[in-house]
Amino acid sequence: MSLYPLKFKTILKDKIWGGDKLKTVLNKDFSPLPNAGESWEISGVEGDVSVVSNGFLAGNNLEELIEIYMGDLVGDKVYEKFGVEFPLLIKFIDANDVLSIQVHPDDEMSKERHNAYGKTEMWYVIEADKGSELIVGFNQEITKEQYLGKLKEGKLEDILNSTPVKEGSCFFIPAGRVHAIGKGILLAEIQQTSDVTYRMYDFNRTDDAGNPRELHTELAVDAIDYSFEKKYETTYKTEVNKTEELVRCQYFTTNILEFDKAIEKDYYDLDSFVIYMCLEGDLDLAYDEETISVAKGESILIPATIKNVKLSPKSKAKILEVFIK
Repeated sequence: MSLYPLKFKTILKDKIWGGDKLKTVLNKDFSPLPNAGESWEISGVEGDVSVVSNGFLAGNNLEELIEIYMGDLVGDKVYEKFGVEFPLLIKFIDANDVLSIQVHPDDEMSKERHNAYGKTEMWYVIEADKGSELIVGFNQEITKEQYLGKLKEGKLEDILNSTPVKEGSCFFIPAGRVHAIGKGILLAEIQQTSDVTYRMYDFNRTDDAGNPRELHTELAVDAIDYSFEKKYETTYKTEVNKTEELVRCQYFTTNILEFDKAIEKDYYDLDSFVIYMCLEGDLDLAYDEETISVAKGESILIPATIKNVKLSPKSKAKILEVFIK
């Protein structure tokens, strides 16, 4: 039997800063967690490898499928580079409180320290409360010594760039860039397959047992990119029924598509899987004379061998389209 678009069982993560928007906005209403902060939609992370939930492959995990189908599933170039490890981690994140200020190491440092990949990522804001902000990068030219001084004084926030956000705000966060998700934000996150995070500062919060959360200040110092940019937010335009690029880097390309009529997608020149994250509306996905429904809050993986799909919204829909080029 041939490959088909794959849905996966959601992997929910309880977080001290989590809220209820994964349930109320993205329909993850099966969550038993009181503070569901993250919904891992498609994951190859060891210990949290996604399991198929639809069709005859249901019950098989992503690593097993790549081992069997290889380039037919993920693309020949992707398989040659990553083997059975799926290269991206696809998430929805609900921040009911501000996250810790953190940084991720790049590929070279991650391999040396953790035998893992680095973590370059991006955020797309699905919903934000009035006054919500993201921390991305520094707000001034800074040296390592100045950073350490502010950290010691407990005044790290003085040198961090806070940006007000709203629905549609988009940020590319290469490894090394300091960042934190602010209170009241629901977003989609696309990242390299890595769970290596250095927590720099956590607002003196404690866990359920009253213990301060672990910090990685010494590890973070050499991982931080201390450069300054005048603007960190990604600028893009949208046009209904037209695919627009948000981010393109060596690790992934992410596009956005808002549409109110049927759209045909042609992937004949693409040697990669494709992922759709449905942010708004419901749609039918037609392929090879078959049709599968995709609802708001669902993510679906299109195998590399499927080269033509037709997307038909029930009324109006918005999706993120993710692949490796």
